Amino acid sequence: MPAPRSSRVTFLRGGLAVAVVLPLLALAACGYGSEATHDSAKQKVAAGAKKIDGLDSVKIGYFGNLTHATALVGRQEGLFQKELGATKAEYATFNAGPSEIEALNSGSIDIGWIGPSPAINGYTKSGGKSLKIIGGSASGGVKLVVDPKKIKSLKDVKGKKIATPQLGNTQDVAFLNWAAEQGWKVDAQSGKGDVTVVRSDNKVTPDAFKSGSIDGAWVPEPTASKLIAEGGKAILDESTLWPDKKFVITNIIVSQRFLKEHPKAVEAVLKASVATNKWINAHPDEAKAAANKQLETDSGKALPANVLDPAWKSIQITDDPLAATLHTEAAHAVKAGLLQRPDLTSIYDLAPLNKVLKAEGKSPVDAAGLGTD
Repeated sequence: MPAPRSSRVTFLRGGLAVAVVLPLLALAACGYGSEATHDSAKQKVAAGAKKIDGLDSVKIGYFGNLTHATALVGRQEGLFQKELGATKAEYATFNAGPSEIEALNSGSIDIGWIGPSPAINGYTKSGGKSLKIIGGSASGGVKLVVDPKKIKSLKDVKGKKIATPQLGNTQDVAFLNWAAEQGWKVDAQSGKGDVTVVRSDNKVTPDAFKSGSIDGAWVPEPTASKLIAEGGKAILDESTLWPDKKFVITNIIVSQRFLKEHPKAVEAVLKASVATNKWINAHPDEAKAAANKQLETDSGKALPANVLDPAWKSIQITDDPLAATLHTEAAHAVKAGLLQRPDLTSIYDLAPLNKVLKAEGKSPVDAAGLGTD
């Protein structure tokens, strides 16, 4: 893999701007699929439907990951289009957080499903002006999978080669934090130390595991289940490390400009998201099939049952952005030395989501002091 380029990022600490250099790909979410692609597939528009906020379209971004199940299922089942009326739902798929953030900043997309680390990075890099997190989507779905012939227990991870998706991404930060809690020393940038961290794209990690060039991986679904299908064994589920076994893996973000100019369109997408999550949780088998069908449409290949079924079971679909866990994940990145302490005090705007939840008779969600709720 080519070395990542660098980009100057400004974080706020104690009210002062601190410039640090991070890899352009750092803090990216775990991509699994093609590069960004747009389409204008035919979508059903109800007779007599009207445009929302006078918009011809709303551009929605997501990854070809099961952890982005809300976007996959909502698109496949036409639920976003239903709520948007005569305003066309257009889509773009991504396999890396920075490219989705760039698309949001350029106006190529308006709303996106994305992991917590790129959301933090995108927000802080812009000085808090580019995006807002407006909802949750998924929790869990991350495991440490190892070669059982080389690693029998968690203590055996020391001295081994463990893959994470990308330097500074959500899983990379989680693994570095876990390793530190074991008392092991690892240089975050080089990945060298008591355990060797190998940054490997999720698309190639299964082949690296099969060839024996890595001994295990701390990865999201469906990569974790792919490794298990290749003979790996899950020896740790990240959810066991969190209170109530919940932590944010996917959020919904929106351009601040779009949120300000088109609040009704944002509300429509959130209404569709809540409806999709409700349908997923009420009809898990049908939703799993719908998600896989959309994955096949996006990537040209569906997941086999021995990968799809266990992967789907490990992911929790939720409207709650689990804001407190995002704050903790940011603290872990600071502890690992991957970023200066960021100012996240206004990263959330959950008022539109809570309006939708109230109309549905559901409890509001909390921004944990990091914005409006």
